[in-house]
Amino acid sequence: MGQLFSDTSKDEDSGDLESSFTKYFKKIKLENKIIPQETIRLIELHLKKGNIQGAHSVISDALKNVDNVPINIAVTGESGAGKSSFINALRGVGHEEEGAAEVGVIETTMKRTPYKHPKIKTLNLWDLPGIGTMKFPPKDYLEKVEFQEYDFFIIVSATRFTKLELDLAKAIRFMGKNYYFVRTKVDMDLDNEKKSKPRTFDREKILQKIRSYCVNTFHQNNMEAPEIFLISNSHLSDYDFPALMDTLIKDLPAEKRHNFMLSLPNITEAAIDRKHKSMQQTIWLEAFKSGILATVPVVGILRDDVEKLKGKLNYYRDLFGVDDESLEFMAKDSQVSVERLKEIIKSPDLLDSKKEKALGEMFLKGLEKFASANGGLLATGLYFRKTFYMHLLFLDTVTEDAKVLLRETFKKKN
Repeated sequence: MGQLFSDTSKDEDSGDLESSFTKYFKKIKLENKIIPQETIRLIELHLKKGNIQGAHSVISDALKNVDNVPINIAVTGESGAGKSSFINALRGVGHEEEGAAEVGVIETTMKRTPYKHPKIKTLNLWDLPGIGTMKFPPKDYLEKVEFQEYDFFIIVSATRFTKLELDLAKAIRFMGKNYYFVRTKVDMDLDNEKKSKPRTFDREKILQKIRSYCVNTFHQNNMEAPEIFLISNSHLSDYDFPALMDTLIKDLPAEKRHNFMLSLPNITEAAIDRKHKSMQQTIWLEAFKSGILATVPVVGILRDDVEKLKGKLNYYRDLFGVDDESLEFMAKDSQVSVERLKEIIKSPDLLDSKKEKALGEMFLKGLEKFASANGGLLATGLYFRKTFYMHLLFLDTVTEDAKVLLRETFKKKN
């Protein structure tokens, strides 16, 4: 991480904005970039021509798009397949929390039901009635449930996929959308098998048997079997849920990846790291955008008031589930005291009154005075470093807090 910063600083101080921008995005895999490749090329073109305002405008528009673009996920499957539990799991919402999708209710509705993500307001999960309850052929079913609104479909089953669901998958693919097959409740299958055959129980063999059973359904209907994700809505870090999330992220358009990644529950350290990398891109782009306009001397251009910084820190804490409300929920769920959880994290103390001087004055004051008076590319480099380092300090601390909490609660549960 330090190498990245020192390279960036050198580029900025020498005025090589295009090189700095290109170097940063070359290090990020295509499937992890949160702005489209064509947008990256356009920004590079503006920088190459020295069109700073043009580059600033494209970056601003790209960041607004990332923040505001809607993500709509359709979840369908027969009643009892675990659709509601799956939707709650994706939203990070407990079954008894306000706004949770109702679990264990017999499906009688013929209408789709939307559920907003509690933290990512642009993300909607739609509970669709099972195709078997609608009595329509797949094409008519898709029209009734407003097919065009969704980014992709997740077809959920707790046993085997029916012919109607397979025909629905064909229709979805024919109409140009992606679908994913999810087999739920595998933990229950394993438990039942263990109880009935304790001496010969073999976890991996049972999972392979479930997968083969699903695959055979496709072969019997003359379909090539897609990847089938075996999951437990109660134990997300086990089985194929992480692999499903990786697949969805890879398949989404670049501008939709960021908010989808941020919506994911902190089920593994890898998931937390992925959120961190995505958030780092937005911080980098914001800092770069601010930095390239700091070439004109403006008094106080580097001044960040403490309230603004507190707002940014609280935003990161909320996103990564280390805010006070999340800690209360975590304490109840894991039976670890709130006091203990607060004791092992560092982010709440980052901007307390005793440390504001160290964080603010010692780091910023000298830079602000010098850069606001001198302007030019040197000011750009200084502004960029200040913005990037301050926000990254918050992000790194919050990310580590999320991992510490995951380890602590996992230890307690096990």
